[in-house]
Amino acid sequence: MPYYVGILLATHRLVPAVADWPRLLVGAVVMGPLLWLSVLAINDAHDLPGDLINPRKSKSPLLDGRVSLADAKLLAVVAGVASVGVALFVGTTFALGVLLAVVLGFAYSVPPVRLKTRAGFDVASNSLALGTFGPLAGWAAVDPSLSGFPWVMALQGTLAAIGLYLPTTLADLEADRAAGYRTVAVRLGARATYRLGFAFWIAAAGLSVVLAALDLVIPRGMLVLEIVMVPVLLAAYRHFIRPGMTFRGVVIVASLFLLPCGTFALTYTGVL
Repeated sequence: MPYYVGILLATHRLVPAVADWPRLLVGAVVMGPLLWLSVLAINDAHDLPGDLINPRKSKSPLLDGRVSLADAKLLAVVAGVASVGVALFVGTTFALGVLLAVVLGFAYSVPPVRLKTRAGFDVASNSLALGTFGPLAGWAAVDPSLSGFPWVMALQGTLAAIGLYLPTTLADLEADRAAGYRTVAVRLGARATYRLGFAFWIAAAGLSVVLAALDLVIPRGMLVLEIVMVPVLLAAYRHFIRPGMTFRGVVIVASLFLLPCGTFALTYTGVL
């Protein structure tokens, strides 16, 4: 989704020109299965001690024996190298960004850096990957010079990503605490982490209203919808996401967020 948003911003088209499809589809394969296979496999490999005491991870391939620890690490390296290699078919700028994403993914999971256990860095690495690197990759697949990239939308996406990521750390709070993982939730506690996530969600929603009012990237024609949707999104966050929650609440709120996102796509491209 963030990759597509970058393409949308660069082309002003819901569907890119047919001539661009091969390059953009290769980019989608890199940004989807290859890159995420790499970073998730290495994360599972180094999270194994904590996953062993986490009921939510009981069906992990590493825990039920479908994948060995050595195979998971090998898979992460092979997928990471493949993602950078395939990314070169899209462009050098795109490939450099993918390389940075792979390095960040390994830094998140692998000791001694292991950003996952460094409160604040765990949030930053995940949120920047989704909110900034994702749209930037989509834009780079269209315009390698990156000229004209609307950085304010990267800020918007990162704020929303932080708001949605922080409560996910609550789902594993007890297991992470027992394993000695100093995540932001372990460091701050459930209530403070929840309040911080809600504050970033408010900031993301407020920024969207300001951008629409200024007719800056978000068209002014969306202002009424933004004013209507902001209270809905804030109320949904308060209702569906709570300390001690599961991922279901985050999925519901993220799904509601797709409504203004979809309307933005239609308005930005001139369909509406």
